[in-house]
Amino acid sequence: MLQFFRQLLIFSLLIGAVLYALHTQYGTTIIHPLAGYIFGFFILITIITYWINLRLVRISPDNFMAAYFGSMVLRLLLSLGLVLVYLYRGGAREGDARWTFLGAFFILYFLFAGFEVWTVLSNLRPFSKRGVTIT
Repeated sequence: MLQFFRQLLIFSLLIGAVLYALHTQYGTTIIHPLAGYIFGFFILITIITYWINLRLVRISPDNFMAAYFGSMVLRLLLSLGLVLVYLYRGGAREGDARWTFLGAFFILYFLFAGFEVWTVLSNLRPFSKRGVTIT
């Protein structure tokens, strides 16, 4: 778990640095003012889904696929809820800012989903050998 947090910290610092650099260079024409909140949302969702996976796999390693896909569905539904709340609370009337929000949202969604897939696969590699238990 500590290795996951270290990897998440490095990944988040890299993505945060890119967001900050783009925001200082181009302002709100490219980076939506709520991009920082979206970024924090995805960090939180990544921690929650990883914790759910880890807890359920510790209980029953045979149900890894159900735990993993369940956490991905949770990520998808929470993300969809965030977009719908944004659009309902006035984001649909923002014009071009709506597209910068959606662009930032989906780029961060796919980056963090890819990060989660990478960490899950890299952490499962040692457990694919016989006799290795999850600690």
